[in-house]
Amino acid sequence: MSKGIYVATIEPNSGKSVVVLGLMRMLLGKTAKVGYFRPIIEDTEEGEVDNHINTVMSYFEIDINYKKTYAFKRSEVLDLYNKGKSGDVIDEVIRKYKYLEERFDFILVEGTDFSHENSSLELDINTLIAKNLSLPVILVSRGDKPVISEIADNVQLAYDTFKQEVEVISIMANKVTPSSVTELKKQLKERIPEGTDVSVIPNIPSLANPTIKEIINQVDGEVLLGKDSLNNQVDSAILGTMQLRNFLKHIKDNCLIITSGDRADILLGGMQAHVSKNYPKVAGIVLTGGLIPEDTILKLVEGLSSVIPIISAKEGTFSTTNKIGKIKTKIYADNIEKIETAIASFEKHVDTDKLANDLITFKSGIFTPRMFQYNLLQRALKNKKHIVLPEGYDERVLRAAARLIDAHVVDLTLIGEKDKIQEIITRQDIPLNLEDVNVIVPQESEHFEDYVNTFYELRKHKNVNLQMAKDTMCDVSYYATMMIYKGHADGMVSGAVHTTQHTLRPALQFIKTKPGVNIVSSVFFMCLEDRVSIFGDCAINPNPNAEQLAEIAVSSAQTAQDFGVEPKVALLSYSSGSSGKGEEVDKVRKATELAKEKAPHMKIEGPIQYDAAVDMRIGKSKLPDSEVAGQASVLVFPDLNTGNNTYKAVQRETGALAIGPMLQGLNKPVNDLSRGCTADDIYSTVIITAIQAQDI
Repeated sequence: MSKGIYVATIEPNSGKSVVVLGLMRMLLGKTAKVGYFRPIIEDTEEGEVDNHINTVMSYFEIDINYKKTYAFKRSEVLDLYNKGKSGDVIDEVIRKYKYLEERFDFILVEGTDFSHENSSLELDINTLIAKNLSLPVILVSRGDKPVISEIADNVQLAYDTFKQEVEVISIMANKVTPSSVTELKKQLKERIPEGTDVSVIPNIPSLANPTIKEIINQVDGEVLLGKDSLNNQVDSAILGTMQLRNFLKHIKDNCLIITSGDRADILLGGMQAHVSKNYPKVAGIVLTGGLIPEDTILKLVEGLSSVIPIISAKEGTFSTTNKIGKIKTKIYADNIEKIETAIASFEKHVDTDKLANDLITFKSGIFTPRMFQYNLLQRALKNKKHIVLPEGYDERVLRAAARLIDAHVVDLTLIGEKDKIQEIITRQDIPLNLEDVNVIVPQESEHFEDYVNTFYELRKHKNVNLQMAKDTMCDVSYYATMMIYKGHADGMVSGAVHTTQHTLRPALQFIKTKPGVNIVSSVFFMCLEDRVSIFGDCAINPNPNAEQLAEIAVSSAQTAQDFGVEPKVALLSYSSGSSGKGEEVDKVRKATELAKEKAPHMKIEGPIQYDAAVDMRIGKSKLPDSEVAGQASVLVFPDLNTGNNTYKAVQRETGALAIGPMLQGLNKPVNDLSRGCTADDIYSTVIITAIQAQDI
């Protein structure tokens, strides 16, 4: 079951609150603990709270600290986007959402309001947030336009835009003219593919009309009398400019009287009409021009059996009337009548049983790189590990170290002379305080002699003497690896400067492989736009035989599972199924059989071509009965040439983030970097290494 739903609108004033309130009532009837989250709210004054949040939290009595219910104010998001830091927005939204996800059974997420000019940016942001949270979307649109086909066009365009990135579970057209309901629903069902529910909610006049409270805010009015009735709803307005005998003919039920503050006759006549059995009820009176009636008049009004709100507005009648006419009414926390009307309207016009069932059965196929990285960070934080970085003079390593220390995710040791490292930090303006990390020069370390003797004992059968051991321990890779062997560090990341062979040789000499593992292999976490795939082996083994390839497949599947990716393993070749002939495809075929024997519980397919492995249409046409074809998450390449070129091609052509290589099969984690790596690559690899160390 999805743990959340994202409600997005495609235009301003769509009546999204009706949908949110109705959904919240529906969800509370299905599960005990429902949370509420708004990624981006409108800018508010100091001390003010967002109206949407206040309304939902108050009415449904949801216990969440206000600051946990949103991530950013609108101006903060625009500022970050203008600075090129859009990724920071998504990272913080994920962090806040995950906090709530741990505390609630289900989260209702409400998107932005489209209350400003840049609607295309808002559409993109809403899509991006829903995608990164892996949530299904309910799209809400306005249906009060005069041409029904235009409404349907707008909805279809928005649906097509969202559908490219996320799953749209329902379309809800709101505020629809009652006479257009049937035709609009028909047109939408013709345009929207089957599987996406379509609901049409007619316009409810009582929800569209403002309250006295909203009118006060709009005209910056002062309440003279009737403070207990500010939630009175205004269905119409009349101007008190004529003589009283003519004015009384125009009073309607729940009307607002607007008149100059010196028209005591209209004021008294309106109040008397309100209490009279012969006239409709009046919602309130606005007195314009900043003119306040004499105390004797107010005293007379105050003594009536029923007192409606009387508001004083500073501006003239014409200006005040125009302002009132521009009010975009809202549902707010203390207007219980409107809230209950909204909920009743939703329940009447939306098939809540079907919608609830769609949510229960929904399973997202989207797993974005940022969500993957967030999950990695949270896992590493749960059990902090000590990682050694032997290349302490490399600028990229130092920048990654600064980020890691700032995130408090690992303890770090840098190998190098402290003065030289500090010089690089100062010259390159790297925000790293060396007091926060351990800095070691191997020869000056208190453990140096112990490490020399240990290495000698481990390798003397290979004709290594003490002097050779001493020289070897001066090498940063050997020293760092010995730190892991002796338990003085939990893992090592190197390779920004050194070769793969230089990084791995000491690990193979005395860290060695896990029991039952015969080959050290590698994987890359390929963070594609909407999923994370595991590519192996793209860095270590040039031409593995069938037995080695099977072991790589099983190890890669286990890695995927350990890092939260459901393993569906494809052993790749130039043909799919039983069609191909030749030495190379036979090797993959045999490797597949061996892998299935080693891990009978795993979903494994091979030989299979790359396109059939990742494209559902092609996969089902070539291997229709396969559980892997078209949806492979672990792709195992037949040799290093194919794997290395493919991962680099995918990375460059798609812009995918490639995290790794991560080594598999060693007793303790040692990971190799590409010499072309970035500080981001190092940061991610250190976090992966820390997670590996947690499982040892």
